[in-house]
Amino acid sequence: MNGNMDSIFKALSDSTRRLILDELSERNELTLYELTARLIMKHDLSISRQAIAKHLAVLEDAGLVISKRQGKYRVIIFNNEPLKNLLDRWVD
Repeated sequence: MNGNMDSIFKALSDSTRRLILDELSERNELTLYELTARLIMKHDLSISRQAIAKHLAVLEDAGLVISKRQGKYRVIIFNNEPLKNLLDRWVD
């Protein structure tokens, strides 16, 4: 669990990754294109899809997002279970 905790805290340490999780928590499923558009338009970020894909890899390693293929699109889904498990250790 400690290794997983470290990867969760590492993933949450970056403000862009927290914005990604915010967007996914609002819509739950987004394609990489939709996520990029929302980050650029809503949060005025100047970021490429490649940079977002790198952030998503960190989030996926921590178990905070799951990606799956739907046709030619990659759909990203927020997985809040690792956060619940982490908080259960400290909060009843």
